[in-house]
Amino acid sequence: MCGRLALFTPPTSLARLLDANLGVALQEELFVPRWNLPPTVPLPGLLNAPNGSGRVLSQFRWGLLPSWAKDRSFASRTFNARSETVATKPSFRAAFTTRHLLVPVDGYYEWTTTGPVLKEPHYISRVDGQPALLAGLWEEWRDPDAPEGSSGIVRTCTVLTRPANADVAHLHDRMPVIVEHDSIDRWLTATGDEAAVALDGLLETRLGVLKHHSVSRAVGSIRNDDASLIEAVAPTS
Repeated sequence: MCGRLALFTPPTSLARLLDANLGVALQEELFVPRWNLPPTVPLPGLLNAPNGSGRVLSQFRWGLLPSWAKDRSFASRTFNARSETVATKPSFRAAFTTRHLLVPVDGYYEWTTTGPVLKEPHYISRVDGQPALLAGLWEEWRDPDAPEGSSGIVRTCTVLTRPANADVAHLHDRMPVIVEHDSIDRWLTATGDEAAVALDGLLETRLGVLKHHSVSRAVGSIRNDDASLIEAVAPTS
């Protein structure tokens, strides 16, 4: 499960790191750093520009809407896609064949159960301090309620998950699929039968990539959104 993210690295820094151009919606003056991003909010996504001009960092709504989705509420259950079933599940299989992207984040949160009802949040990030690149898929969906005269096109995305490796398995049994820089092009360009091969390559275990620490339970409310949320606190157990 990957359902809460932090992203505070400015778009220009992400673009330099990823050798990408910035889409209009991600221009620096529009950027707001976030430490508590839930599903259905805008996220940056890296993909190859359709005109062959290289990589572009664009904006997508988190929660994939296939073309046949009736309304936006469908996205509340498609913000993650399990790597084991993504190629066959109706919600994701079309995007899996042709539309890959990467979602750069500074970190994400998971909760462990420390008692009958007590849950302790943990902030998970890369050991090297660099943004993590999460494998994902994207779609274009036409909003039937869009104002007259507008295209009504909404670009959405999902984050792929996998069984957790030893870095975080003691926190949760799932983790996002993390992509290293040497695999960026392999994932972004894979289509058709190559998509499954590329995904298998991403699932090869690389240990020692992620670190974590306990954080304040304030992160449990999306109304709280500031840098204090990722500060380490003493664990409860």
